[in-house]
Amino acid sequence: MPAEPDSRQTLRDRFADVRTRIETAARASDRSLEEITLVAITKTHPAETLRAAIDLGMHDLGENRVQEAEDKIVEVGRSAARWHLVGHLQANKARRAVGLFDVIHSLDSDALAKRLDRMCVEEKRESLDVLVQVDLGGEATKSGIEAAQLPVLLATLKECPRLRLIGLMTLPPYFENPDCSRPFFKTLRKLRDELQDQGHFGFGSSSGKGELSMGMSHDFEVAIEEGATMIRVGTALFGERS
Repeated sequence: MPAEPDSRQTLRDRFADVRTRIETAARASDRSLEEITLVAITKTHPAETLRAAIDLGMHDLGENRVQEAEDKIVEVGRSAARWHLVGHLQANKARRAVGLFDVIHSLDSDALAKRLDRMCVEEKRESLDVLVQVDLGGEATKSGIEAAQLPVLLATLKECPRLRLIGLMTLPPYFENPDCSRPFFKTLRKLRDELQDQGHFGFGSSSGKGELSMGMSHDFEVAIEEGATMIRVGTALFGERS
């Protein structure tokens, strides 16, 4: 069973602490809070916890698996939050993902891009926001496309009119020292800047620069310092999972 917050007050306190940490990191980096979206990662937590999070003002919720998310989204309500898929998406789950999520952070192949675009057509969905997951750590256990393969995927995306490329995502190796993640975040920001200069995000990103989905509970302050616009926080909000 997943570990649950001790009470609504505990969740409220954790949310307040995370917001303070975000504000402090943003201020130290001379950034605006409006540039940073907190995606609350609710994987393994039940619908009642999601409802409590929404009530407290967490309007962007992230899930790792389509199958787990489906039941919760149906129970909580498709329009109750902005739903993010942050975990690896299997091709055979693409149709369901198109119906469930507002944003997919884990696009990692041209084949998946084509499939998602086709599913949008078949499901009569006009557009779907996607981020490309870039593998910068070379870990076999993590998904993502190598940076060298990005041009092929970007060319495919130009042929997928229903997909809106709004940014890049990465998941660096875990380090006890959060500052060790900094080179990975810097690299993703540099890639984003290059793609923005080439016009890849002009039509899709609300920021006009392309989103940077990077940083989790243990390192999101470093990610904010390096330009993160979406941080994916679970444990710091909901506690450790058992």
